[in-house]
Amino acid sequence: MSASIPSHSGPARPEQRPLGQRELIVLMAMLMSLQAFGIDAMLPALGDIARDLSAQGNDRQLVIGIYFLGAGIGALFPGALADRFGRRPILFISLVTYIGFSLACMFVPDFQSLLIMRFTQGLCTAGLSVLPAAVVRDQVGGDKMAKLMSLIMMTFLVVPLIAPAIGQVILMVAGWKAIFGFMAFMGIGVGAWAYFRMPETLAPENAQPIRPGAIARNMAQALSNRSAIGYVIGSSLVFGSLFGFLNSSQQLIAESFGMGDYFAFIFGGCVLGMVLANFLNSRIVERFGARRVSHAALFAFIVSASLQMWSASDGQQTVWEFLPLLSINMAMLGFVGANFSSIAMQPFFHIAGAASSIHTALRMTAGGALGALIGAAYDGTAFPLATAMVVCSIMTLCIVLFSEKGKLFTRPNG
Repeated sequence: MSASIPSHSGPARPEQRPLGQRELIVLMAMLMSLQAFGIDAMLPALGDIARDLSAQGNDRQLVIGIYFLGAGIGALFPGALADRFGRRPILFISLVTYIGFSLACMFVPDFQSLLIMRFTQGLCTAGLSVLPAAVVRDQVGGDKMAKLMSLIMMTFLVVPLIAPAIGQVILMVAGWKAIFGFMAFMGIGVGAWAYFRMPETLAPENAQPIRPGAIARNMAQALSNRSAIGYVIGSSLVFGSLFGFLNSSQQLIAESFGMGDYFAFIFGGCVLGMVLANFLNSRIVERFGARRVSHAALFAFIVSASLQMWSASDGQQTVWEFLPLLSINMAMLGFVGANFSSIAMQPFFHIAGAASSIHTALRMTAGGALGALIGAAYDGTAFPLATAMVVCSIMTLCIVLFSEKGKLFTRPNG
């Protein structure tokens, strides 16, 4: 973990020490966490936003869902641009727009305007989700990439762990609009760090032309590879069920279970399982392989989701029955996420940006749309969410079996 990350465009600043892998992990995690904070810090405020801007029923969930949709569509573009112009310039465009639209959201006059701002923000800042995986793929591959992505995810998840608590404190002290101001403040801080410390990692010989035909071919290649596509679609399905929880979590935990005062702690406790899973994954994935670990976690997810559906089926489920099973499922996602992403990226070293773009676009767009549908099905119980988790995980198993030609728990060479 002490190796430095070279700059392919020459040293950015001669007086600086090279960026080491530990700093790379934290920096990539913080870049990714900007979007996560923009989602999770909003959760405690959804009730206040709905009241102040006259949003009806489950419409409050659109503050989250529309952001996912914008980020999914926007993810189509930054990877291909970064394959041509480099990772840094595209990253900083994303950071500037993140800051600008965060400030703009503070001054919206109505709920419709807020949704437009949130969609546009997600659209323009998608590079924050796309580029970290491309930067890592520039450096390493195979199970080593899975290990590094797990460490990044473990660090990244600290922000969703504490974001609802931060949002709740800001909400009590200054109101929901101040949460957007804090988002802009975070964007400035992380952006300054990246500007002064992150080198360009795209090797000149891997630069791709900006031609529609070339971009289309690269993206088509990233989607047509059988060994990769099952893991991309599978991620969309299982994380779609997670997005469904995010959309409905404030209503489910704060209102149905009557735990509004403890929402931030309960949400953070669920995310803690993902943090621990990513830490454990980083320790075992090089030994056992990304496929073996993630396939085992997927089966565990199916079992836990089935128990959740059974527990919620009579409409009398308590929060203490709901939380342990949800925590198990979120922990299993910790093993699935980084490993599925790494497996899907393995064949695409020379087009890592375009591959990361199209993969992220599919995951975010499909997952966000699925999450919105699951959230809209909220009926005051956890049953619709649990049912969706079971269906999505079984479908994921089927599509992974397709990618693996019917053989699970393998460990290919390389």
